[in-house]
Amino acid sequence: MTKLRLCYQTVEFGKIDVHVCTLRNKQEFHDPTGAAEKLGISSATWPLFGVIWPSSLVLAHFICDYDTSHKRILEIGCGMALSSLLLTKQHADITATDYHPEANTFLQRNALINDADSIAFEQTDWADDSDELGLFDMIIGSDVLYEDTHVEEIASFIQRHSQPHCEVILVDPGRGRKTKLSKRMEALGFASSHEKPAHTDYLEQEFKGHLLRFVR
Repeated sequence: MTKLRLCYQTVEFGKIDVHVCTLRNKQEFHDPTGAAEKLGISSATWPLFGVIWPSSLVLAHFICDYDTSHKRILEIGCGMALSSLLLTKQHADITATDYHPEANTFLQRNALINDADSIAFEQTDWADDSDELGLFDMIIGSDVLYEDTHVEEIASFIQRHSQPHCEVILVDPGRGRKTKLSKRMEALGFASSHEKPAHTDYLEQEFKGHLLRFVR
């Protein structure tokens, strides 16, 4: 990571401070071995994992006061894994996943910055059904519905990794695919609901997206 320009910031959740090392901006790029390129990640999309997006802040603030005790939790498409870092500080059982080859490097570095042990992580594609993640009581994620194909991939991924009783919380910034995902999740036996997040004054601009909740 020596060729990347980095940024250090602290995100406050009440009395909890989460310290995060991110890319300085969305123009950073470093793929000397072509690892990301081999996964189909272009130079334009390479940096997107490495900054904190508004949806990530909304998810973390929402999950901060949520009852996560006695639950095995999975964060999908974690990027900078802000929610995973917060939940680790709250001593929750959290596993993070992402497709980007540098996501785990930043995750473990940030775990150290926050005086935490290493955080469970698996690099996986939503379309890959050969991972070793197992089943979870709660699945969370933010801004994961980039493409139309992601609707089926994410729904199937969640289905494969959900306990019979499972809650799913996703934050969507308004990419126009939440209704399609809800219909697919309902077909898989989940009850669905959408709501506008409350109290988003920590964001610089109005948040036009929704919290998506699926329960089975």
